[in-house]
Amino acid sequence: MSEPGPRPAPAPPAEREGPGPHLPTHPAGDDPADLREQLEAVLMVVDEPVTVAQLVQATDAEPARVAATLSALADDYDGRSGGPRRGFELRELAGGWRIYSRPALADVVERFVVEGQTARLTQAALETLAVVAYLQPVTRSRVAGIRGVNSDSVMRTLVSRGLVAEAGTDPHTGAVLYRTTGYLLETLGVGSLDELPRLSEHLPGLDDLAALAEQDEGFRG
Repeated sequence: MSEPGPRPAPAPPAEREGPGPHLPTHPAGDDPADLREQLEAVLMVVDEPVTVAQLVQATDAEPARVAATLSALADDYDGRSGGPRRGFELRELAGGWRIYSRPALADVVERFVVEGQTARLTQAALETLAVVAYLQPVTRSRVAGIRGVNSDSVMRTLVSRGLVAEAGTDPHTGAVLYRTTGYLLETLGVGSLDELPRLSEHLPGLDDLAALAEQDEGFRG
């Protein structure tokens, strides 16, 4: 009886159709759509142009990816990516990026703002106005520190209504400074900022603000 011959080698596995498991994929948190969403979320809350470096720090993405995504967003909002043009645009200005309403829609925005000025001021708005009035020019961060709460939303509302306006930047930090406007006095029914203490019954912390204002004057002097 003859010995069996060597067994044939097993056939190689059949090749799979389509992409194999070795093809590159985006790791978690590295999806371009995720970065777009993150950038849009930040751009919707900033009050001044934000730099690529600041966005890199916020998103932990590569600078080149952030810059490319910003350009893609700008094209998308302008209708250059196949979709409709939006009512806002993303501009690179003063070394940073910020979302603005389109100049062509200024009339609509102006009507909305003017009508909104007739709305009654909230307690938070009055408190914020008092802080700005006493300590102006003052940064948003200091207003928030004095009030003990984030004041970004309130400050944006006051600026849009013409009650508060930008007044340059802090020479030490570069943060935007804010001051009150003449329209504020009309809204509050006072002839000058010296009459603000009459609001003390509505703003319990007003006396403390007066003391802080005196300290500021001494520091600046």
